[in-house]
Amino acid sequence: MSISYHLITHRNKPRILLCFAHHKEWNERIKKVPGAAWSSSLKGWHIPDTEENRKKCKLTPDTALSVQQQKVQRSSIHLSFNNKSQLLLYLEQLALKKYSLSTLQTYRNEFMQLLQLLGTAHVQDLTPEHLKRYMLYCVVKLELSENTLHSRLNAFKFYFEQVLKKEKFFFDIPRSKKQLQLPKVLNEVEIGRLFKAISNLKHKAIVFTAYSAGLRVSEVVHLKLADIDSKRMTLFIQQAKGKKDRYVNLSPVLLDILRSYLKKQEQKPKTYLFEGQIHGEPYSIRSAQQLFIDAKNKAGIAKNISFHGLRHSFATHLLEKGVDIKYIKDILGHFDIKTTERYVHVARKTLVNIGSPLDDLHEKGFL
Repeated sequence: MSISYHLITHRNKPRILLCFAHHKEWNERIKKVPGAAWSSSLKGWHIPDTEENRKKCKLTPDTALSVQQQKVQRSSIHLSFNNKSQLLLYLEQLALKKYSLSTLQTYRNEFMQLLQLLGTAHVQDLTPEHLKRYMLYCVVKLELSENTLHSRLNAFKFYFEQVLKKEKFFFDIPRSKKQLQLPKVLNEVEIGRLFKAISNLKHKAIVFTAYSAGLRVSEVVHLKLADIDSKRMTLFIQQAKGKKDRYVNLSPVLLDILRSYLKKQEQKPKTYLFEGQIHGEPYSIRSAQQLFIDAKNKAGIAKNISFHGLRHSFATHLLEKGVDIKYIKDILGHFDIKTTERYVHVARKTLVNIGSPLDDLHEKGFL
């Protein structure tokens, strides 16, 4: 049976992707490999990229292809030879800059939109005026959102300035103003109802962890046992968004919940605090998001809010308690204080202290 092997990065971890036609015997054999997992998006099994597994697969760097390169080969059929070559150069430069897999995929997809429209025209010959007209087309004809427009412009900016080394290439291309979207939060009563609606101890521990320290869902599921320091009462968040490490406080209440959760696990976690179905692998982000939605619905909370709302709620509740916004910025791991300042607009304490002039008229007897 024909089978091919490819080196990939999956959830920021080196893996080996195995591609072959459906075969029951092979499926059963691969299932027994420690750390093996099936990916519906990649349509194949992948296993940890170790020296032992490479030897079993007879895999060398020369024979391995990255998933990104494979995607280019599949999706760039209608691109000219020149533009396909430029796309590969683009991906190589992104890889050298150590951009995250998520950013790499976003930039590739946005850059592809331009390349597919160019036909045989060479992308490297475009001028600022060409790009300005294209962005106008994206605004008027495609009616893209502000966030998508920013992502697309950033992707183009990387190509012309980082790959072609054309400085100030985008000086005359204006950026659309982003909408100010206020964070959606749960009040303390709703948080309490949410927690009480969860009976599964593992699920409860996941939600408690997210809210207690204001963590992103990706940070929760990738939290390792070694990251918990009960002596210093801290959680170590490794290489989060923006490739930043940070420490956050470990709540005594959370510590009790985690100890209770770990004590009752028949199969103790190996590396990650919250493991998925495969021993040694982290709980999936999608599963964590779904358990939050299920708990929210069970608690009768009608607000349209996601797992990330726990992080927003944490920050807002801290602000209402009088915690300095500069400290909240560091706890959340924000680069810019402006990102944190959004919570000022939703903090109840701030709103309550500002009275309406209508109330003043009533107190003075004018109404």
